[in-house]
Parts: sequence; structure tokens; C-alpha cells
Amino acid sequence: MVKRPEPNLHFRLMFFTYKFRDFFVPRMKILKEAGIEEGFQVLDYGCGSGSYIAPLSDLVGPSGKIYALDIHPLAVQTVKRRATIRKLTNVETIQSDCQTALPDQSVDVALLYDVFHDLDNPKEVVRELRRILKPNRILSFSDHFCHDLYFLTMVG
Repeated sequence: MVKRPEPNLHFRLMFFTYKFRDFFVPRMKILKEAGIEEGFQVLDYGCGSGSYIAPLSDLVGPSGKIYALDIHPLAVQTVKRRATIRKLTNVETIQSDCQTALPDQSVDVALLYDVFHDLDNPKEVVRELRRILKPNRILSFSDHFCHDLYFLTMVG
């Protein structure tokens, strides 16, 4: 069963809430803790309003790539708009409820932030993330329901 995106009003409320949060707690600190380096391929799974996109772009540099995935069409549009306005050429969006369509072992770090509690099939999502992560690379996981940040090395 495919999950439907949240209503547009819910997405817009989330967008403004995260904008406020990001002003007081910049996302760069969290991303640096995940060990993201220049040239990395990073997937932001459940990218939402795109809070992590600009700092990710700075970290991975022009030789890196950011994949921003979300089920919600407004999320994908918002990230595309942010990338265009900031002239971020290393950002690619993916609209999907689970499958990334990325090649096996092609990603250095997968971010799974504040979305796990909303997943219809979390096992399938983790299976997909494991498939696309390079051996011994990082799944960075945080969900506001558990108030912690975890970095898991996915052993191939």
C-alpha cells in the first residue's frame, strides 16, 4: 500500500515550523557530526522543506551530489526552488514513497531525519537505504519522537 502525502496545509505548517527551528539551530552542526565530506553522495530521505539542502551543498562541494527524496510534491517543488534560487547545481530531487531508483552502493551518507515515525513500511525503507549505501558508510538517523541522533555504519 502506497502512503499518500500529508495535506498541503500540514506541509506548509511544517515548513514554517522548521524555518523557525533552523534559524535558532542551524543544520550545519548536525551535518558535520554525520561526517559528511567534500565529494560525498548524500541522500536526504524525507527531505521535507529542504532545511538540509544548502548546508549539504556546502559540505559536499561541486564534486559531490545531494539527492533530496520526499513523497510530497510540495516538498520536491520547494527543494527545486531553493536549489534554483541558490544556484545549487549538485542537487537532484526524487519524488517517491520508498524506492530511490539510485544504483546499488552509490551513496556515502543517507539522512533519515524526522520522518521515521511517518513511514508506512520502515523495514522496506531501511532495506532500500542499505541497498544504496556503500559498504561501511553511514545512515544518520534522528526522529523528534526519540530526541536523539544516531549514526549507524551500514556494514556490507
